[in-house]
Amino acid sequence: MSEYIATFHTHLAAMRSQRTLKGGGISARLSPVPRALSASCGTCVRYEAEDPCVSAMDRDLERIVKCMPDGETYEPVLEKD
Repeated sequence: MSEYIATFHTHLAAMRSQRTLKGGGISARLSPVPRALSASCGTCVRYEAEDPCVSAMDRDLERIVKCMPDGETYEPVLEKD
């Protein structure tokens, strides 16, 4: 199981994605975006899953990163234009 952070262009998109993830049985929470990942709306979804769960994300997804074990670095998984 890996920890991921998804950032969004809007707060509403973050809320919708968190709700979809939770509905699929995935532990997900809304959180401020870490400084290293600054995002448009300032709200991200942190979740733990076997894969990045791209299909559960709202269309206003900005990017998904995988959290590295050191807790301070991130590996890009998906970045949308």
